[in-house]
Amino acid sequence: MALLVPSPSRAKPFQFSPLHTPNLKPNSSKTTQKHKQSLHYATEARFAHNCLKNGFFSKGKYESSRRVMAIVRAASVPLSGDEKDSSFGRILLSDVVVQRRRNVYWGRKWNSLDVATVGVVVAMHLLCVLAPFTFNWGAFWVAVGLYVITGLLGITLSFHRNLSHRSFKLPKWLEYLFAYCGVQALQGNPIDWVSTHRHHHQFCDSEKDPHSPLEGFWFSHMSWLFDTKAILERCGEPNNVGDLEKQPFYKFLQTTYIIHPLALGALLYAVGGVPYIVWGMGVRIVWVYHITWLVNSACHVWGNQAWNTGDLSRNNWWVAMLAFGEGWHNNHHAFEYSARHGLEWWQIDMTWYVVRLLQAIGLATDVKLPTTAQKQRMAFSS
Repeated sequence: MALLVPSPSRAKPFQFSPLHTPNLKPNSSKTTQKHKQSLHYATEARFAHNCLKNGFFSKGKYESSRRVMAIVRAASVPLSGDEKDSSFGRILLSDVVVQRRRNVYWGRKWNSLDVATVGVVVAMHLLCVLAPFTFNWGAFWVAVGLYVITGLLGITLSFHRNLSHRSFKLPKWLEYLFAYCGVQALQGNPIDWVSTHRHHHQFCDSEKDPHSPLEGFWFSHMSWLFDTKAILERCGEPNNVGDLEKQPFYKFLQTTYIIHPLALGALLYAVGGVPYIVWGMGVRIVWVYHITWLVNSACHVWGNQAWNTGDLSRNNWWVAMLAFGEGWHNNHHAFEYSARHGLEWWQIDMTWYVVRLLQAIGLATDVKLPTTAQKQRMAFSS
């Protein structure tokens, strides 16, 4: 589910060289603090040098690009013993330590959009309670079919790889059809979803990331959705989706968004009654919700890193199985423009297989994949 947030311009892949830091002896708290600051400064200097060398930004744009430095600080500076044992704590079975836990439920003023968002999420979960009492095979297969249509074609293929990252091009009629499938996932309209996701890539795991596990696992998984004011404060209004905003179809979906899932619900009820509503809307929507959210949470907490991305992104095989290939998340953060996330032959990526099929029949063009040189730049130094 997407909210109103800004986001990124596409960046070229880059690699951090080993840091050279002053040889400070942390014999006191003051010295420890100086040591950390020196690490930060050295990290920034090395980051700027590598970005300039690799063409990530020009010298004239250095100051405007300093916001990216927060990512390096979060990922490169080792935690001290005190920080590792902080009251926030380490996330279970992970080396990720929560650094700034955020509580979105208490002690703040809720606005109408927050209440509506929580209302929709809770309502869909409550529908799932009725699933055992309304089961029939027709309703079950409707849920499975809509899971593929809205999850694979709508979210992973359309909203994510096609619209957010422009990993390939489709004929407009097919692009719009797949985007409409994404609307039926009840995760927001394309403009807001894409804006949020682009912003996540630009500020990944920094204080401006909409959903980083550094603020808590459940925050990154779902509770970030419920505090729209905080997201607007850290991100501002969407200003990174001009390519979509200039197309009347996407503006139409933005202004009429909620009507379309309601229309689908009415159609399902007319065809199959309450069981089709429970399974085709409730069970299916909640299933796709949590699979999508696991990419934001689990794939920044559990798994392995194949590439030097400078953030917490991980490759997670079981999320990849559920999310049609989206779980190869470190691969994606290394080469966000790539239409293929499962870069190894054994990394199953159902979304890529569909894109490849569309390419074979001439419907997908300008399909982007990482080159050998780009992979070498992103590889960890041996």
